[in-house]
Parts: sequence; C-alpha cells; structure tokens
Amino acid sequence: MSYEIGMAAMRLEMAERIGHTEYHSNYALIRAVTGKEPTTDPDAWRAFNDAWEIDLIWSTNDGPTDWALRGRVTDMGHAEFLEHGADWRDTVTCPFATVDEVLAFDAVSEYGLPDFEELVRFYEQAHRSAQTANPNQIHTAGYYKTIISGAIQAFGWDMLLAAAADRAGFARVLDSFFELAAHHFRAWARTSAPVFIDHDDFVWSAGAFMSPAFYRAEIIPRYRRLWQILHEAGKTVLFCSDGDWSIFIDDIAEAGADGFIFEPTTDLEHIVRRYGQTHVIVGSKVDCRTLTFGDKEEIAAEVRATLGLAQACPGFMVAVGNHIPSNVPVDNALWYFDCLRSGWRR
Repeated sequence: MSYEIGMAAMRLEMAERIGHTEYHSNYALIRAVTGKEPTTDPDAWRAFNDAWEIDLIWSTNDGPTDWALRGRVTDMGHAEFLEHGADWRDTVTCPFATVDEVLAFDAVSEYGLPDFEELVRFYEQAHRSAQTANPNQIHTAGYYKTIISGAIQAFGWDMLLAAAADRAGFARVLDSFFELAAHHFRAWARTSAPVFIDHDDFVWSAGAFMSPAFYRAEIIPRYRRLWQILHEAGKTVLFCSDGDWSIFIDDIAEAGADGFIFEPTTDLEHIVRRYGQTHVIVGSKVDCRTLTFGDKEEIAAEVRATLGLAQACPGFMVAVGNHIPSNVPVDNALWYFDCLRSGWRR
C-alpha cells in the first residue's frame, strides 16, 4: 500500500495513515532492520524501504554524463559522512582564478546540451528501471543542480560569493544554469514519471546568503518558468532545499511548487498553517541532532509534535528533514520509527 499512500499524499487525499519517507546513509540501521548488507546486497535497500513503510524514494538524475567530464568544476573536498569516513576527501581545487572568469562563465557553452531525444530516452529508461525495482514506493524523477546548486558545483562557495557581489553579472551567469536546467526539465517532462523533485540548495543554515530582493528578482522567477514546463506535462513538482528558507516559503508557493521538502530549520508551523490543505509537505520537527545526541523522551516529543501538525494535512509526508546519517545510534533510529508508527494512523 505504500505506493498508493504516497500517491494519495501527492493528490492531497487523506490516506489511512500519514505518509512517510526518509533520506539516510545509516548502513548499520539497514543491517539491523533487514539482516542484509547494504554495501553488497542489492536487495538490502528495498527490504528496508518496505520494512519501514517508505512511500516515496527521494531521487534526482542530472543526465548521463557528469559535468566534471564535460567542463570545469570545483572540488571542495568532502566531510566525513558515510560509515567509517568512506566519503572523506580533502582535495580542494578550483579552476577559476578570478571573479572575472566566473562572471564570463556560460554553463550551456561549458557543459553542452545533450541530444534532446536521447536525453528523453535516457530519463525514461532510468525512471522505469528504478520504479520497476521499487514497486512499493514512488520513485521520483528530479534534477539536482538547478541554479544555485549548479553554481556551487562549478565555482565553489568562495568564488560564488565573490561573484555574487556583482548582481547584474551574476544574474547573467545564473541564467545560463537556468537554460541548461530547462533543457533537462523539458526532457524529464516527456517521461512517464508522475512526481518530480526540483532540488536547489539556494540558502544555507542561517538563511539567505544574498539579498532577498535578488532571490525574488532573479532566482525564484526562473523556478516558476521551470515548473511551468513540468506542470504542462501533468507532473507534481516538489521543491527541495537544505537550510532555512522560511522567508521564501510564500514565494516558492506562489511560483507554483506543489510541495516543499525542507529541513527542521525551516518554519514547519508556518507551512502547515498556510499550506497544510493545499500543498504536499515533506519534513518534520524531528532533528537528526536529537536522534544522535538526545534521549528517548526528546525523540518521542519531536515525533508527537510532528504528528500533531500532520494529522489534518492530507499531503503530509514525515521525514527526518536533515537526514539520518551514519552516526545516529541504531537504537535511537529504531525508537524514532516505533514512535512514528504508533501514532501515524488517521
């Protein structure tokens, strides 16, 4: 029933329980729940998703060829996140020496536009294969490096922030990322995937890092144009960003997003109050820091607070909004799910 429950949430229909998804990299949790080895057993993740009654699998796909094979990108290294620090990388390189080089950048010229019909076939095949392998969940379509996330990968934070001081010049650069994304959005629109995640980390944990007026003039209107492409094809569009974008919730809704995926730093009460009956809401008050360092009562309290808000919202889908990373104790994660499952029936 998980797929049906997930689609009911996408359609803003009350299902028998509140929807559920998670994004996590806690291999020990998968082992504890399934008895399978997630690094070698291809069935481990599917077994976990079924056991935890996951209704939607968060997924994006930016095409068949990574940007690093097509043009310049910045390597900012990688913090320790996966089990045993498997993803740790301390290499840091940036191919841009000056701000002028960044302001002269054109993402379409740099990375190119894949042949359109081939791209449609690639996305359709990727989606069908993933959905077939996960029949009990919605396997989303999606795009990751939409505008700001694309600029982050290309320039890194230091050069991006320096270039952003020239608002007019930086807007021209961002428009090239928009044009690149639009090509991929048009291809995704031709596929059979019903739900699309548009990911763009356009703020950080403290909120906007540029003037809010710049966001409203140069970034969010471009989101609107991208989402129109998908809406004309009948897709449900969920906008996803890390960080605190509370001040832009109304702007994102007005631009046409059908739903929001966000971390606990973004104002859940405001979203439920304004959009609980009209939009899909994917998140919670459950914080991975509480799962990591808190006790059982603190975890249960955050679950209760979430469910109290979620019960009346037909499109609500609970998730630990800032991930379940590898350092969350397994017992805490299991307790969280027990608390959730005990109270999510409608």
